[in-house]
Amino acid sequence: MKFKLVMAIADDRRTRDLVKVAREAGATGATIVAGVRGEGRKRSFGILGLEISEARDMLLFLVEETRARRVLEKLAETGELDETPGTGVAFQIDVEDAVGVRHQMAEIAAEIEKSA
Repeated sequence: MKFKLVMAIADDRRTRDLVKVAREAGATGATIVAGVRGEGRKRSFGILGLEISEARDMLLFLVEETRARRVLEKLAETGELDETPGTGVAFQIDVEDAVGVRHQMAEIAAEIEKSA
């Protein structure tokens, strides 16, 4: 079974909704890294020239490869990633190998076969 790592970095107020839609789209779990920072094309400055950066979370989903694109699309839709600048980013990368998921593989394979 092959996997993709779907990563999303978004406003921490959207984390709960993003995890929910990712699960509905086929993700079986999530790892959340809170309090990450980043910069876009334009940096935001406020009073006294202090940089403004919103609280962001990084969400990691190890997803069976046939479900990965749907998870990515649902994250983009729910997070308004393509519609609203500065809301975040999501992407997927190939996973060459993974351990610690063997107990889920039979269940995932059965779900995929059932939905085919």
